[in-house]
Amino acid sequence: MGNADNGDQQPGFRGYDGVTAKPLVRPRLVAAIVAGIVVADQITKLVAVDFLGAPYLPHSVIGNTVRLTLVYNPGAAFGLHLGPYSRWIFTALTMGALALLWQLYRDTRANERWRVLAIACVTGGAIGNLIDRLRSSRGVVDFLDVGIGTTRWPTFNVADIAVSCGAVLLAIVLWREDATRHAASGSPDVADPTNAAPATDPAHSAPAADAPIRG
Repeated sequence: MGNADNGDQQPGFRGYDGVTAKPLVRPRLVAAIVAGIVVADQITKLVAVDFLGAPYLPHSVIGNTVRLTLVYNPGAAFGLHLGPYSRWIFTALTMGALALLWQLYRDTRANERWRVLAIACVTGGAIGNLIDRLRSSRGVVDFLDVGIGTTRWPTFNVADIAVSCGAVLLAIVLWREDATRHAASGSPDVADPTNAAPATDPAHSAPAADAPIRG
């Protein structure tokens, strides 16, 4: 009989050291989430470029609170900028982040669904913005503009939303894993009953002064 649920885990493979690596957790689900985020991000950016016209020209959606404003950002999410080399600096940082996410994913256990979801969201968003940086020197296409009056949140896109939500979820997951690990380890002196001091029987602990004097 064949193995059930083959879509949830990929068979392990042998590394260069001859040791079989742990099978990947839910690879089809992860691929679907990443692909969905990238496609949604790229389609919305193409629509923004085609229909919003000139950059920095706001188009009202909900009064002055929610607007669509085309912006080209050579920096990182939410308008972070590091000078003329921002494009390549953030490209390198994104590559490093993707490598770290891959390692986190490989270390994920089968029951850690929230961790899988978080990694997939951050990966999809990172790839979406990376495509923009590699495709054009103008940088990442941003178009979502929210705020009140002149107090505005930096313009962002679908990829930024995925990265932010995934990063917050991943931080919570990793914090809970760390807290659970510490709680399970505990303190040896408290957790191990063999380290406790033996109980004293009051009947056998009378002070020497109370013992009868024999002549």
